[in-house]
Amino acid sequence: MMMLCISWRGARVHDEPCRVAMHAGREQEGGGVAAAPAARGDGYRKRGVVQIRPISSPRCRPISPRLPTAGPSRWLRITYLRKTGTRARSPTMAGGGGGGRPRAVFMAFGTRGDVFPVAALAAAFARDQQQYAVVFITHSAHRSLSAHLAASNVRYIPVSSPPVLAAEKVENISGGSQSNHEDESFSSRKMIIQMEHRKECLSSVEEVFGDDPSTNGDFVVINFFALEGWHIAELFQVKCIIAAPYFLPYSAPSSFQRQFKHNFPLLYKYFQEAPANTVCWTDIIHWMWALFTESWGSWRSNYLNLSPIPFTDPVTNLPLWHVREESPLLLYGFSKEIVECPGYWPSSAHACGFWFLPTAWQFSCDKCMELSRNMNFSLGSVMCAKHSSMEHFLVGNSYSSRPIFVGLSSIGSMGFLRNPKAFLMVLKAAIESTDYRFILISSGYQPLDSAIRSIASSVTESSEAEASSLSDDSILLFNGRLFCFSGSVPYSWLFPRCAAAIHHAGSGSTAAALLAGIPQVVCPFLLDQFYWAERLHWLGVAPAPLQRQHLIPDNDDPSSIHNAAEMLRGAIKSALLPEIKAQATRIADRLSFEDGIGEALRNLKDRVLVQDQPEV
Repeated sequence: MMMLCISWRGARVHDEPCRVAMHAGREQEGGGVAAAPAARGDGYRKRGVVQIRPISSPRCRPISPRLPTAGPSRWLRITYLRKTGTRARSPTMAGGGGGGRPRAVFMAFGTRGDVFPVAALAAAFARDQQQYAVVFITHSAHRSLSAHLAASNVRYIPVSSPPVLAAEKVENISGGSQSNHEDESFSSRKMIIQMEHRKECLSSVEEVFGDDPSTNGDFVVINFFALEGWHIAELFQVKCIIAAPYFLPYSAPSSFQRQFKHNFPLLYKYFQEAPANTVCWTDIIHWMWALFTESWGSWRSNYLNLSPIPFTDPVTNLPLWHVREESPLLLYGFSKEIVECPGYWPSSAHACGFWFLPTAWQFSCDKCMELSRNMNFSLGSVMCAKHSSMEHFLVGNSYSSRPIFVGLSSIGSMGFLRNPKAFLMVLKAAIESTDYRFILISSGYQPLDSAIRSIASSVTESSEAEASSLSDDSILLFNGRLFCFSGSVPYSWLFPRCAAAIHHAGSGSTAAALLAGIPQVVCPFLLDQFYWAERLHWLGVAPAPLQRQHLIPDNDDPSSIHNAAEMLRGAIKSALLPEIKAQATRIADRLSFEDGIGEALRNLKDRVLVQDQPEV
């Protein structure tokens, strides 16, 4: 049997092209597996700024029968537990009497859009199933979730890794190049962060499950950027559910099936001949292929004491013919009205509807959040006195049209917004050539906020009307027609008050604009954003997607700014056509009947909840 390894990222990485390599190692006569040098491919596949290309990689170390580096006591305990199928309950999560509460571990990594909808699902599950002890594991950068989760009796466990591994000085985001030294330096730093991240993930789950002998009803829920959770769930022998608020952000390399079939003929047969409702090749090619990537094998073997290749015996490396695992439940947080779910998807995949956040979670201002709890925010004012200027701008008594929303969420922190001044100058040029007003949500991205303050402070005293500082997080620019806000407000409140939304085609912004029934202008940057941008255009609620340089050019010379502003102006004009407005309204009407979180809960409960058995 041969060993197939594919390099993959252990965390969400947006600083460099995503590299995929395949190499095979032949089974040794003595039963050990040694990996051969990587085989080079021919060419690469590129979509937007994300490239997938074959590369060579270091020779893998032979898998030896040594104890994992976690230590003998841990290795012996895990070995015993895996052989006997028993654990002892962790005191921190234990219930009273002879049996403790079942536990649900939700683990989600990535940006706010990747994590917060899964957190909303965890909170809803905890409120609905109060017999469960629910924990949520994510980046410490998302600590604002802590209080919201606590209100639903969900325990927040942070890990120290950053949501995005972005090398601030990486040149190849815009097509430039890095020196070999810079590339190696970042790769080394990334590897260190990745290993520490996995260590913290394992420690966090161990803290929850401990050595409990009872796994009845326990389960783990992960998003696609938390694949650590899949392997850890296997270690603790509990179900693993996948919950993704976005369309699958990565696909298998085009050569994956051919390489897998060649290197793992028996395992390929194992999946192809799988009985109904068990893990089969459809699951593998849809998303589980990423579990077979290079870095997971050594981590599984050395730190988890598992077989380096999933679904194989750790001694013989042969498929587990006598074990057939249930096809994992895959919950998608998007609507079937928007995404067509093809027949070749796994039968266990469910499009539940969009997962919208609770309103209170979306305010950066505590006073505004309290106001929203005491009134119907869709009808009245929810902004406190400090932020009332935003409502005044939205009403715009002196203007006949509503403002246009502009927001790029975490695109700045990913390294794409390299010249914030140029971005602002594009908006200024669009303002000067039209009667549009814009409301810009900077998402607290410091370089953009600094550029806004710099422009505001540069206005002379005789032109103070062009830049008025309204509060610490609000600034008016360009003759009062660009309102800049560094905090956050619910899109469900903001978007219905806007004429259109300009954004990065992230799943959250896309869903909110669709529900609000407003036209959209989208500029995708990476991963699933290209899918959403194309889909919105196909649905007829957005014009053709903008290219990056048409919204955030790297240069702020007059020519670059003029060209970008002309493209943006044309896209807005197309978006505001009556037929696009009408189509956006029709789709919003259909979405208004959906309850994405509720549907996800129903699917989750049907699959994982332990039903009370009648006494005999």
